[in-house]
Amino acid sequence: MVQKYQSPVRVYKFPFELIMAAYQRRFPTSPLIPIFVHSDIIYESKSEDGATQVIERRCTLDVDAPRLLKRIAGVEYLYFVQKNTLDWRQRTLHIEAYNESFSSRVVVREHCSYTVHPENEDWTCFEQSASMDMKSFFGFESTAEKIAMRQYAASIKKGKEIIEYYLRELEAEGVTFIPRWSTPAVVGSAKAIPTSSSREEHSRAPSDPAEVLSRSPEDKLDADYIRHYLGELSPLQESCFIRLRQWLQETHKGKLPKDQHVLRFLRSRDFILEKAREALCQTLTWRKQHQVDFLLDTWQCPQLLHDYYTGGWHHHDKDGRPLYILRLGQMDTKGLVRALGEESLLRHVLSINEEGLRHCEENTNIFGRPISCWTCLVDLEGLNMRHLWRPGIKALLRIIEVVEANYPETLGRLLIVRAPRVFPVLWTLISPFIDENTRKKFLIYAGNDYQGSGGLVDYISRDFIPDFLGGDCQCDVPEGGLVPKSLYHTAEELENEQVKLWTETIYKTASVFKGAPHELLIEITEVSSVITWDFDVCKGDIIFNIYHSKRAPQPLKRETLGSHGLAGPSGNNMQVIDRSWTLGQDYSMVESALTCREGESIQGSHVTRWPGFYILQWRFDNTPACSVSSRPRVDDVLASLQVSSHKCKVMYYTEVLHSADFRGSMTSLASSHSGFSQLSAATTSSGQSHSSSVTSR
Repeated sequence: MVQKYQSPVRVYKFPFELIMAAYQRRFPTSPLIPIFVHSDIIYESKSEDGATQVIERRCTLDVDAPRLLKRIAGVEYLYFVQKNTLDWRQRTLHIEAYNESFSSRVVVREHCSYTVHPENEDWTCFEQSASMDMKSFFGFESTAEKIAMRQYAASIKKGKEIIEYYLRELEAEGVTFIPRWSTPAVVGSAKAIPTSSSREEHSRAPSDPAEVLSRSPEDKLDADYIRHYLGELSPLQESCFIRLRQWLQETHKGKLPKDQHVLRFLRSRDFILEKAREALCQTLTWRKQHQVDFLLDTWQCPQLLHDYYTGGWHHHDKDGRPLYILRLGQMDTKGLVRALGEESLLRHVLSINEEGLRHCEENTNIFGRPISCWTCLVDLEGLNMRHLWRPGIKALLRIIEVVEANYPETLGRLLIVRAPRVFPVLWTLISPFIDENTRKKFLIYAGNDYQGSGGLVDYISRDFIPDFLGGDCQCDVPEGGLVPKSLYHTAEELENEQVKLWTETIYKTASVFKGAPHELLIEITEVSSVITWDFDVCKGDIIFNIYHSKRAPQPLKRETLGSHGLAGPSGNNMQVIDRSWTLGQDYSMVESALTCREGESIQGSHVTRWPGFYILQWRFDNTPACSVSSRPRVDDVLASLQVSSHKCKVMYYTEVLHSADFRGSMTSLASSHSGFSQLSAATTSSGQSHSSSVTSR
C-alpha cells in the first residue's frame, strides 16, 4: 500500500533570502538532525548570472531501526539523493529527494518547496509532500513501514525548529538582513561545476508528489490556521485532513463542508482516510436529500415541544464548550411520541445539533481556541418504567443512530446526574448502539454524588450550574410534565405525518445496475428551453448521457423481468428507450458521455435545439456497448443482478427552464442552492462549457 503525506503551508515571518541562509547551514551535516550523518555534493550547476543554482547531494542516514532488522538488510546506513533547484530571481527553492538504498523494494519520493508568501513578500512559505510504496522488505514490510513513518513524522516536526535555530544563530552573528538578488550587467548561459562524484547525467526524481504543491494559494491551508481553528494535530493527521479536503475540492465543487466538520469525521474514523471519506460522502448526500442545511430556517418547532420538551442550551462549560441541558427524567417521552411522532422528534433533535454546530463556531471566536464539540448535562431525576416504553426506546435508538452517523465527534462530554435504580436497565438497552469512543465520554453520578469534589464543579463553573441542581444560575429549560392525552394522535395520523416530513425533498434516488441503466424522459415543446440537472453519485461509477428522439418511447414494462421469475432490480430503476431502437436512427446523442466517479457531485444544463423527447441516462460504467441498440437483453440484466458490486446509486434533481428564465449559470437551478449553508465554505464552482451545455462537478 502506498503511504502519502501532504503538509499544510508553514509560514516563516522572515524574508526568503534569510531563510535560505539558515537552510544552507544544514549541510554537509547538522547536529540537530541525529539521523543525518553526512552529505556529499555529486552534481552542481549554476547559471552565469548566478540567478539559478542546482545542487545534487548524496545523503547518508542512520535510521533508528532494530539492530536485527539492519543485520537482515545487510546495511548500516541508508542513502538518499536530494536535488535542490534554487532560483534567486523568482525567490523559490524546490527540493526533490528519492531513496537510493533498496530502491527495488521501497520507493520513496519527496518534494519540498520554499516560496514567497503570496500576501507578504517579506515572509516565506514552506510546503512538502511525500509518498512511500513498500513493495517488499525481507518479510518485514509492516515493521519497516511503521519505522519509516515514525522517523518521517519526527523529522517533519523537527524541520521548523531547525530553521528557527539557525535563524537565531544568524541573528547572534549580526546577520538580520540579506539583500535580494539583482541582475548583473552580463548574462550568460548555465555551466556545470564538476565535483569528485560528478555524473554526466544526474538523476531526476519523479515529480509526482510535486503535483500536490501546484494548487492555487487559495486552496492551501496555513499551519497556523490549523492550530488556531482546528487544534494541535500530528503531522500525519494534518496530512490526512489536507488530502481529504483536497479530494472534496475536486469532487464537490461549491459544496465543501467546513474544515471543522471534515476533521470530525477523520477523528471518528481514527484518521483512516478511506473510512472517513466514505462516511462524509454519505452524510453530505443525506443532508442534501433531506435539505438539512435549511433546517434551522424552515423547521417550525411545534408549541407542544416548547412546552414539554425538557432540553435547551445553557451557557458553556469550563473548556468553553456550549452546554446543553436535558431533564430527561421530567420528559414524557411516551406522550411526545404519541402526540408528535418519531419523525418530528428526530427533526427537532437534528435542529438542536445544527444549533450546536453554530454555537461551537461562535465559542471558537469568543475564546480564541478551537471548540468543535459540546457538553451535555442529563438530569435523570424522575426516570421510571414509563420511560422504558418500547416505542419510546425505539425512537431513542433511531435518533442515536442518525446523530452518530451524521454528527460524529460533536459530543465532548456527557454528564449524567441523579441516575435512579432503573437507569441500568435503560443503559443496557441503548449502550450497544452508542459508539465506543462516545461511551468513554460518559460520566455517571448516582444520588447526590455530583455535588462534591469530582462532580459538576470540575467541569462547569459554579456560576453556571443550574438552580435545580443546587446552583445559583437560573435555567430556562422547561420543567416538562405529562402531555395531555387529548393531544395524542392515532397511529394512522402519525404515519401520514412521518411520510410528509421525510418526503419533503426535491431529490429522487435511483439504482443503476450493470446492464440496466436508469433513464428519465423529458418532453420539450419550446426550442431553446434549458434542461438543468443536479445529481450526486452515491455508490459506484456511472456514465451520464443525454439523448434526443422525435417520437415518444414506450417505458419498459416491469413484467418483462417478472416473467423470468425475478422481480425488477428496484422500484426506482426505469428504462424508456425501446429495445428495437437504433442509435443514430431512432434517437441520437446530443452530449458527449460524461464519466462520473463515486462521491462526485455534478451540476449542469443543456440548451435544447429541437422539440421532442430528451432522455437523461445514468448507466453503469463499463457497460458493454450494443451495436444495434443501447437496450440490454433481459438475460444480461438477470446475470448482472447476481453480483452486488454491479449496482450504483444516484440522487438527482432535474428542472426545465424557459430560455428567458435561464441566465447562463447554475444560479437559476433551485437545487444548486443546496450548498450546505451550515457546513459549506465559500468556494467557486468550476464548469466546463460546451456549445449548448454547461456541466460542473
